[in-house]
Amino acid sequence: MEGYLEAIQTSVLFFPMIAFLFTTPYMISQYHKYGAIHTFRTLIVYSFILYLLTAYFLVILPLPSIEEVANLTTPRTQFVPFSFVTDFITHTSLRITDPSTYLQALKEPYFYQVIYNLLLTVPFGIYLRYYFRCSFKKTVFFTFLLTLFFELTQLTGLYGLYPRNYRLFDVDDLIINTMGGIIGYLLAGMIQKLIPTRDEIDTESYQLGQHVSCFRRIFTFGFDSFLYLLFVVGYTICGNPNHSFFIMFIVYYFILPLCLNGQTIGERFFHLQIVTTDGEIVSKKGWILRRILFYVFYFLLPLLLAFLYVQISRIFKLTDFLSLALGSCFLIGIFLFYAYSMIRFLFFKKPLLYEVLSKTKYQSTIQDEEEIQKKA
Repeated sequence: MEGYLEAIQTSVLFFPMIAFLFTTPYMISQYHKYGAIHTFRTLIVYSFILYLLTAYFLVILPLPSIEEVANLTTPRTQFVPFSFVTDFITHTSLRITDPSTYLQALKEPYFYQVIYNLLLTVPFGIYLRYYFRCSFKKTVFFTFLLTLFFELTQLTGLYGLYPRNYRLFDVDDLIINTMGGIIGYLLAGMIQKLIPTRDEIDTESYQLGQHVSCFRRIFTFGFDSFLYLLFVVGYTICGNPNHSFFIMFIVYYFILPLCLNGQTIGERFFHLQIVTTDGEIVSKKGWILRRILFYVFYFLLPLLLAFLYVQISRIFKLTDFLSLALGSCFLIGIFLFYAYSMIRFLFFKKPLLYEVLSKTKYQSTIQDEEEIQKKA
């Protein structure tokens, strides 16, 4: 029992790190496919990751020392099917003719190890049928592959880390684990009557994706910024490094959108389209003005103020005190402008200054994508 608790505790400790590594790819896939991140779907996916992590640690933990494993003389494999039945009958206190021995036999290792192996893959069968919508044959097949992976992990001594396997490769485990997946498949039929189905979750996700959330916009901006920097690096390596940031800025944010209906790669990938405030198709001048105003207000403005501060200090030969006071005023002004913009954007869902001046907004195209999928 201590080994099982250790595996669960270890998986819980490792889960935040694994979840963090998985978060960005998961968000990219969700925003690309649905235009939104569904809370219940996220709970399902991350619980599935935690389950797989726990199952894996249950298979490999506790880890013995290499010296201890090198001195083992226990059998490495067991290829006789259903030998667990014989072991249970011969190695426990069970006596078929004596009912008083039944309860005691159920408390002994030969019984609860079989039950634990069976329960190990029951959640896997549930996830496969409920969320991944696998058929019965696919559930059996994938469950068998999972348990085969576990058994090979043991047989190879944790992929060669140990001189030999420290746990038995048992064909019975393949059988019992696969049976666990089948039980999970059958249980999923009852569970999915109590919670939203995968189709219902998808429908709700598409409905959420028809609205442009703040985090979707932020994620799109980050995605575009990352691709833009890749363009800069590629141009610097392959071409002239002079003015690479400015040249690739023009290429990525203005020339490429001319070929993509006014969208950047990120906007197209995450199904965002610039339109007028009335929802009409925006002209080239409209989306160009929007981009120029955005980068003027939120990137060039601090540089212009810094340049202005240097020029004023130099021309008027300000004292250290006045120079510090002027610089502080500039910094406070920039901070208040950014703070006001973020509060207006994140908490009040109001258009930002560059959107008001350009009379444009983002509109989701995810509904069109859903219709295309239905027609296909």
